[in-house]
Amino acid sequence: MNIREDIYCPNCGEYAEKYNSLDTKTVRTSCSHCDYLLVQCSETGKVIEAYAPGLLPSGCSQLSASSISR
Repeated sequence: MNIREDIYCPNCGEYAEKYNSLDTKTVRTSCSHCDYLLVQCSETGKVIEAYAPGLLPSGCSQLSASSISR
């Protein structure tokens, strides 16, 4: 059984969908506007899969235009 919620995307702020699957014990948050995806275990909160365009892991610096055009 899936429970669906309409939420705001934590990446872009547009409307997104959050599905809580009681069968697989996962929570899936996805946004069709920015392609954000987060799949977590509903029991532990551990991340199973994640994709967030435009966000970098902490400790990474963005590439500047000058370093790309070499």
